[in-house]
Amino acid sequence: MQYAKAKEHDGKYKEAATAYKKAKDYESVIRINLDHLQNPEEAVNLVKETQSVEGARMVAKFFQDLGDFASAIQFLVMSKCADEAFKIAQQYDQMEQYAEIIGDQATQEDNNSIAVYFENKRKYLLAGKFFMFAGQYQKALSHLLRCPVTENGESVELSIQTVKKANDEKLIMHLIDFLMGELDGMPKDSKYLFRLYMAIEKFTEAAKTAIIIAQSEQEMGNYRNAHDVLFSMYKELRERKIKIPNEMNQNLMLLHSYIVCKIHIKRGDHLKGARMLIRVANNISKFPAHIVPILTSTVVECHRAGLKHSSFSFAAMLMRPEYRSQIDVKYKKKIEMIVRKPDKTEEEEPLDACPFCSYPVPQTQLDCPECKQHLPYCVVTGRHMLKDDWCNCPNCSFPALSSEFKNLLEGEDTKCPMCAEKVTINSLKPVPDPSIYLRDEVAVPAVPDEL
Repeated sequence: MQYAKAKEHDGKYKEAATAYKKAKDYESVIRINLDHLQNPEEAVNLVKETQSVEGARMVAKFFQDLGDFASAIQFLVMSKCADEAFKIAQQYDQMEQYAEIIGDQATQEDNNSIAVYFENKRKYLLAGKFFMFAGQYQKALSHLLRCPVTENGESVELSIQTVKKANDEKLIMHLIDFLMGELDGMPKDSKYLFRLYMAIEKFTEAAKTAIIIAQSEQEMGNYRNAHDVLFSMYKELRERKIKIPNEMNQNLMLLHSYIVCKIHIKRGDHLKGARMLIRVANNISKFPAHIVPILTSTVVECHRAGLKHSSFSFAAMLMRPEYRSQIDVKYKKKIEMIVRKPDKTEEEEPLDACPFCSYPVPQTQLDCPECKQHLPYCVVTGRHMLKDDWCNCPNCSFPALSSEFKNLLEGEDTKCPMCAEKVTINSLKPVPDPSIYLRDEVAVPAVPDEL
């Protein structure tokens, strides 16, 4: 140590620093690097390595003199000088950096002080956020609801977090009123109401909201988005053993039918594609954004699959005045020909045994006329399930005809059509006795025929 002091006295600072380091006098090493060697990087590294409180204070002073207040705050916090760090943050408008630096170490008192600072600055989003952290939920919500709802919806997301933490029915109802537009006459995007209900575990209300969101997406022609909203909600309800609403079941089934029809058409299996398009076209009012394109595809695919009577029926629909002018010129003559020279021959749809009572039911019919049960459907084909050809997706647990799922995976498709997760043939396990699924499955209700 005496050697180090002597070298420092002689102005040989590098040698002095080395000697101080050997003697483990880290504060002196930090001081020399800052005051004489102009090497703040070494001083910073040493503070981080040794967690020296006095060293951190020296580094903080160095950065403060340079005007680098964020770095000064960081080292003041490290040196346990929180009050001084807060004062600098307050004085030089560095409160966000201060809050980020203290992070999880912040006490409720710290968070309250930060919130009051932002409140005085009229930064209501940040004030609300830190009042929430401080446990002052009513004050937090009051500030957050003063913020405009931006594209990323941060103020609403924080409001949802706030009422969840508060677990206060009065605050929850106040936020619901805000989201419904009761407070300002401007209803907010339904997705926020859905997220609120999910956060506070009101799953029945969340399901109703999910149906509304999905219907809105469906009306705009965003079928995959609508499908994913319903599928996600379906999973949440099933995991909590809550009954799936019939409307959700039916809407998901119709959207899924439209998705799988495209898979089969792409694979060149026009009969499977046509059967699903018939189901969709029979409920065409639920697809208002693409009425004519869907009906056109149904006519074309039914004709290719030899379902001539069905092809004629939907072609006749397209000849109605409200649709005729919208038909793609590429298909118009063909459709007119189908209507002028109708061929109404069509084989009956094959029958398969009802999985409940074994009564023969058309493959794509999802209700049994004998036992009156609604039948679970295969996520690959949209057909009703068979007891002796049953498997479940290993990811989402939705049922599928084992032979059809394997057939799909032998081609280019490697994902479950329902959950879009990757599936391998080896992961598909046959279910010898699906009775448990038939008991638990809340199957899809019969779809009313709109034609």
